Amino acid sequence: MTILNPKITRLREEHCKNKDKISELQARNRDIEKQIRELENTDIVGMVRAKGLTLEDFAALLQTMTAAKPIISTTEQEDTEYDET
Repeated sequence: MTILNPKITRLREEHCKNKDKISELQARNRDIEKQIRELENTDIVGMVRAKGLTLEDFAALLQTMTAAKPIISTTEQEDTEYDET
């Protein structure tokens, strides 16, 4: 029977504990992200209702905002920023 270096055993235990902590923290982060999304959604709904908008009015507003804002690709933006002519 081979006896492992005691340091290897301690490091393996620490590694296992760290993996468990990471899993717990990742789960907590997912929960926090979910709570943030829910609160943001509640705020958005509150703002829409405060303005007296119907769902259709809100959808139209979003479409208008999207249509009025041209989307520039990053390559086009880079070309205009470095154009030295």
